[in-house]
Amino acid sequence: MSATLNTLGMVAGEASGDLLASLVLAGVKQRWPQAQCMGIGGPRMAEQGFEAWWPHERLAVRGYIEVLRHYRGIVGIRQALTARWLAQPPQVFMGVDAPDFNLSLAQSLRESGVPTMQLVCPSIWAWRPERVSTLRRSVDHVLCLFPFEPELLRQHGIAATYVGHPLAQAIAMKPDRLAARVHLGLPADARVVALLPGSRASEIQYLAERFVRTALLLAKRHPDLLCVLPAVPSLKPRLDALVQQLRATEWVRVLSGQSHDALAACDVTLVASGTATLEAALFKRPMVIAYNMHWLSWQLMRRQRLQPWVGLPNILLQDRAVPELLQEQATPEAMALALEHWLNSPEQVLDLQQRFEQLHLTLTCDTPTLVTHAIQEILER
Repeated sequence: MSATLNTLGMVAGEASGDLLASLVLAGVKQRWPQAQCMGIGGPRMAEQGFEAWWPHERLAVRGYIEVLRHYRGIVGIRQALTARWLAQPPQVFMGVDAPDFNLSLAQSLRESGVPTMQLVCPSIWAWRPERVSTLRRSVDHVLCLFPFEPELLRQHGIAATYVGHPLAQAIAMKPDRLAARVHLGLPADARVVALLPGSRASEIQYLAERFVRTALLLAKRHPDLLCVLPAVPSLKPRLDALVQQLRATEWVRVLSGQSHDALAACDVTLVASGTATLEAALFKRPMVIAYNMHWLSWQLMRRQRLQPWVGLPNILLQDRAVPELLQEQATPEAMALALEHWLNSPEQVLDLQQRFEQLHLTLTCDTPTLVTHAIQEILER
């Protein structure tokens, strides 16, 4: 008789992790309806019955300097969570991305006898390859979203399974642009730009104003242009105030969430480097990837890069398929010109969409089922 999962500890550290975890939790609840899932997560996980002891926003920080500002609070949460689970261990712990937080927690739990898993392999193939030794010490099994990762991990003695990317299953191969526009109340014939400056407060700090100013430059040249700016609910008031301050309300509409609706509805997107770039690719939308952070964080991070690109679509295609404007290159003028290129190049957009369709097929698996199989194997050891 197969083992039964009764308790699953999970930690998802930001909006993208919340989304990935929620898709996995749907499969977990289908296979083990009685399972109690708890830890750190967001609203999408809560919809699947997840009990969040802390909200995922508390961990949503990127960059060395930015992390230092929140260091004491994050360490305090990890210590409290570790103590709670050491006293009442879950049957299995699964970290969802957020490796800097999750791997330390996983190592403590694994040393106490709790089986540990990591959903989303740390991008050791892109930067900070030294993390592979931390990964080996911390987890029993890695659930990989990209097909080349399991073999790489096996070379380092780490058990891993390719489970596909949950988003590839969740996003339609041919998104319905018109239906998304109707849902958002956008004109069918307008040119629509989706602005996705990120879900972390630090990203809003460094990117949001640049993105809105980019929209204003585009609006001067294209009177029919409209922009939608999805915001995580906790940051929406801040973005509303910014759009009003820059007198951009005529062209920029701030949405509460609805990033997938925005990507389905748009003609092109300006997007912060991260999981959202892969979402844009799965929606087959041309994009301009941009990022800006504290200058010292950038200096530290750029020295540890192993790839010439930072955007997931470019890394997965091993090509500069879409432009990347980073740090001082991420000016409103440069971003507006790059977006305008896509708006004026329908044949290139079609070529890019075909490449994204092939990428979508590669990443499509029955992820929830593969994840539950991996949990089952862990339970039966």
